[in-house]
Amino acid sequence: METVLKVTQAGVFYPSDKDELSVMIDALTPDEEPPYKSKAIIVPHAGYVYSGDLIARGYSVLDSEAETVFVFAPSHYVRLYGCVIPSADAIETPLGKIFLNKKIIDELHQNFGLEYSSEAFSREHAVETQLPFIQKFLPNASVVPIIYGCENYENISKIIARYDNGANAFVISSDLSHFYPARENIRTDTFTASLIESNETANFEADNACGAVGICALMNYAKEKGISLIRLGLSNSAKVTGDTSSVVGYGSWFMFDGEKNEFIKKYYSKSVIELCRKAISAGLHKSSFIPQNYPGVLEESGACFVTLTAGGRLRGCIGSVIAHRPLIVDLIKNAYSAAFSDPRFNPLSPDEFYGVDVEVSLLSYPEKLQFNSEEELMAQIVPRRDGIIIRDGNHQGVFLPCVWEQLPDKTEFMQALKQKAGLDKSYFSETFTVFRFSAVELV
Repeated sequence: METVLKVTQAGVFYPSDKDELSVMIDALTPDEEPPYKSKAIIVPHAGYVYSGDLIARGYSVLDSEAETVFVFAPSHYVRLYGCVIPSADAIETPLGKIFLNKKIIDELHQNFGLEYSSEAFSREHAVETQLPFIQKFLPNASVVPIIYGCENYENISKIIARYDNGANAFVISSDLSHFYPARENIRTDTFTASLIESNETANFEADNACGAVGICALMNYAKEKGISLIRLGLSNSAKVTGDTSSVVGYGSWFMFDGEKNEFIKKYYSKSVIELCRKAISAGLHKSSFIPQNYPGVLEESGACFVTLTAGGRLRGCIGSVIAHRPLIVDLIKNAYSAAFSDPRFNPLSPDEFYGVDVEVSLLSYPEKLQFNSEEELMAQIVPRRDGIIIRDGNHQGVFLPCVWEQLPDKTEFMQALKQKAGLDKSYFSETFTVFRFSAVELV
């Protein structure tokens, strides 16, 4: 006999009427098809009026060909130790039945020690809010809902690793900070986002997100695989309610098989270059440029150089070596400065604008090199790959990797960089500091 669980949060977190719910999800779905499909997402589980747009953005990126969707959700109503699974055959939402993958659920019980619990699933909105989106975006998929309480995130990482085989997708259900004033909420969630985007679990606390365990599990898995979590967006309840005194934060991310800067290059090169050109054009007209409808990945912290050339000759170059603000801000500020504030050149004129080519270099986080001699330093540097930063006291110089095209010899490269920093070309000291970085070029 088929056992069916019925949802209990319909009419609370989302509409209980089938047609109303379907229309609402359709309205929340982004108009543009995303350029990339992912096997894993982090999405909120608040009421759809508060976070439905971020949930929809996440599911629009989730691989629609997945046969089974794992949903990892924190327990809000039952005190749990470890993870639990449902014993039912299906869950019925206003959109109909969504079937459970009983084979995988039984394997989780036998091989990972997950216990069955009807009570934990009886009213858990962190699971329920995900189901209608799965039914709309992956109508043929089965689900494996997993609710956790006090649990080591590495145990969930092992489940993801075991079932990341191409047929499955993974949803981490989590809101972010809870009930802070708006300013503190934004500051806290921005910090949390930076941890997620750097796969840094060490400083992730339970207060950062109600689904901290699930988020850390995906971060840990991504770090082990050398892949990235890319931001789709951040928001909070005050944007809907107007109440800034007690705010809940929301965020959405997806897993990308590669580095963030490579993702931007592959899918948004033209958009980034156009963004820089618009910033310069606004400067020529003595107006401010406020970008609209840009991808969430550009809200992540990032460092870039913007280079202007005219007829193959340098016309301006300004950049940041350390990420210290949202990449979109860094792009706009550096594009403007390259055009109007590079001390080596006069400000760009309107007549020059259309003949100028714009190039953008997206920088990785610098790695400090350890060495005791010039020979040890030079042995670590890889021509045509490494960008180099040198520092000593008030002296600093930076060469992007593209400079290797003009200076392919390592010795000449370093000598020229030292001279750029105001040092003698043979300079070396105990306080001489060198960093290397990589750069992704957008043209």
